[in-house]
Amino acid sequence: MSEKKTMILILSTVPFLMVLGNSMLIPEFPTIKTELQLSGLQVGLLITFFSAPAALVIPFLGYLSDRIGRKIIIVPSLLLYGLGGAVAGFAAAFLSSPYFLILGGRVVQGLGAAGTAPIAMALAGDLFQTKERSESMGILEAANGIGKVLSPIIGSAVALIVWYALFFSYALLSLPVALLIWFFVQEPAGKREKESFSNYLHTIASIFEEKGVSLFFNFLGGLVVLFILFGVLSYVSDLLVSEFHFGGIKKGLLLSVPLLTMSITAYLTGLYLKQKDRFFKLSYFIGLMVVGISMGILPLCCHNLFVFPLILGLLGLGSGLVLPAVNTMVTSAARSEQRGGITSLYGSVRFAGVALGPPAFALLQEVNVTFMFLGSGGLALAAGVLGFLLIREKAVLQPAGGSAGA
Repeated sequence: MSEKKTMILILSTVPFLMVLGNSMLIPEFPTIKTELQLSGLQVGLLITFFSAPAALVIPFLGYLSDRIGRKIIIVPSLLLYGLGGAVAGFAAAFLSSPYFLILGGRVVQGLGAAGTAPIAMALAGDLFQTKERSESMGILEAANGIGKVLSPIIGSAVALIVWYALFFSYALLSLPVALLIWFFVQEPAGKREKESFSNYLHTIASIFEEKGVSLFFNFLGGLVVLFILFGVLSYVSDLLVSEFHFGGIKKGLLLSVPLLTMSITAYLTGLYLKQKDRFFKLSYFIGLMVVGISMGILPLCCHNLFVFPLILGLLGLGSGLVLPAVNTMVTSAARSEQRGGITSLYGSVRFAGVALGPPAFALLQEVNVTFMFLGSGGLALAAGVLGFLLIREKAVLQPAGGSAGA
């Protein structure tokens, strides 16, 4: 195995760990709701208070990573992520009313998460040229997906000890990942320009002037997919308890169905796009069409234990078609000197989708479940059609101010 492939595999542990930050909690939402006597909206805020701070801080950390390096941002951020988990865990273990301190720990975790997966994506973009970049993005997205697949199962298993053991597991996992990144991943040699923040923002703005429409719909596609995915997972977690009386690892296995199909599809899509070096926009379009169609079918089969997982798998398949294509177009849109900023803005949008999904679906569920599914499905269809019409694939794959493949 080449040195670069080894580094990509090590980097893939970062999105794997980050996705545990939310996906491992979702199967235990009913338990947390009961133990802490929370409403559906309050328990959904455990996701929001993790993802929203990350979304706000990511752009600044992207700037720093372009100026001082990727690893110097990623490693301390991983340790901060673990610290936030420890704060939440100790609060749950030793306080009689721990909810607000748990939320505080989740904020700390989110701030740590801001400097991890998006910066790792930028570093992967630095390591590979355009053609190989799609494969590396597929590997990172597959690792993200595998984390999503395993996290409901891991979360259900860890919670058999005690539900708040989930928070302590973040602290235990973050340290070895930080050590692997620090000692075994080498950044490409290159001059880091000491550009002022205002000039840096001007450069980023010029990229959006040139490719703003294409980048907007790429960002929108990533946001919509993750908004729907995490909203559906939070809804299904409650449904499996209330409708089918599932708990423990069995519930975790069913929640992993859409995530497994997403992971497999993301990896295969990355390989295919690498070979063809085109069809990114087509993959985006087909994926969002599949997501939209699956959301239209889901309300018809919510009470059928045999059909329901199949349609959830279809949702994962559509998501796996969209995300590697979007990741490659976004990371290819800028040169290395601005890549951290662009991918961090995209990371903010992804975190925003994750943050909004569970509370939005909790509120929409109170209004009408069918509207919840059809409305979000319509959003996916609209994003797919408009993106297909307006994304300029060749232009967005050409780094602004640089040559193709930079």
